[in-house]
Amino acid sequence: MNARFVLVETSHPGNIGAAARALRVMDWHELVLVRPHAFPHADATAMAAGADDVLEGARVCETLEEALAGTGVVFGTSARRRRLDWPEHNARGAAEFAAAGGEPVAFLFGRERTGLTNEELDACHYLLHIPTAADYGSLNLAQAVQIVAYELRMATLANPEPEPPAEPMPAHEDLARFYEHLESSLTDIGFLDPDNPRLLMRRLRRFFARSRPTALELNILRGILKAAQWPERDTAAWRRARDSRTRPRGGTISERDDQE
Repeated sequence: MNARFVLVETSHPGNIGAAARALRVMDWHELVLVRPHAFPHADATAMAAGADDVLEGARVCETLEEALAGTGVVFGTSARRRRLDWPEHNARGAAEFAAAGGEPVAFLFGRERTGLTNEELDACHYLLHIPTAADYGSLNLAQAVQIVAYELRMATLANPEPEPPAEPMPAHEDLARFYEHLESSLTDIGFLDPDNPRLLMRRLRRFFARSRPTALELNILRGILKAAQWPERDTAAWRRARDSRTRPRGGTISERDDQE
C-alpha cells in the first residue's frame, strides 16, 4: 500500500535516522520531513544503522500542505486529548482502517517536545493515539514511528489486497481547497465573522472528517457554495449558466461541474 510517514520540525537529527530505521525494518520507504532543524546530518546517518535508502530518499518540504499532497487519509498522532473531539483511532485501529481502505495514507508526527498544533491537526482526518501507562506516557519520536509502522505492516499482511473505494475519494489538496471555499462562502453570506471565527471552521472540519465525502460529493458541495455566493441580482443569470452545462440523466451535478 501507499503509506507516507511525515515528521514535522524534528529537532534532533538522530530521531530522523532512527525513524528511517524503524520504517525500513517494517518495509516502508516513504519518509517526508517538514522543516527539520538539521538534515542531512551525521547523527541521522549513524542512527539509521544501514537504512540508507530510506534516509537518502527522504523528501524535505517547507509546508505541511506540500508534504501531504496526494494522500487520501491523514492520521495525526497525539499524546493528549484536545479541546475539541477529533475522530480517533489507536495505532492498531488506524493501521487496520488504512489497510482496509486502499487509499494513499499519511501518518503525521509532531515535534519531540510539543507534538502537533491544533492547526496542523486540522489537516488530518483522524487523531491517532498510542495507549501508554497512565502515569508515564513519554514515547520517543522514533519509538512512536516504530509502533505505527509495525501495526501497519501487520494489518497489511492480514489484508494484502484491499477492496478499492466504491467511489473515488478526494485527495488532501482537494479537501484543503474545499475548506478555503467553505470559509469564504460563510464569510460572504455573513455566517462567519472573520475577525471572530472562534472554533466554527475547526468544528466543520471535524464534521466533514467524520462524514468522508467522496470526490463527486465534494464537487456537489462546492457547487452549492458557489450558488450561495452568487449575487442575488444575478440569480437568473446563474441559472442560465448552470442549465447550459452538460448534465447527466437525472439532473444531478456532473463530475465536470464546479471544478476550479
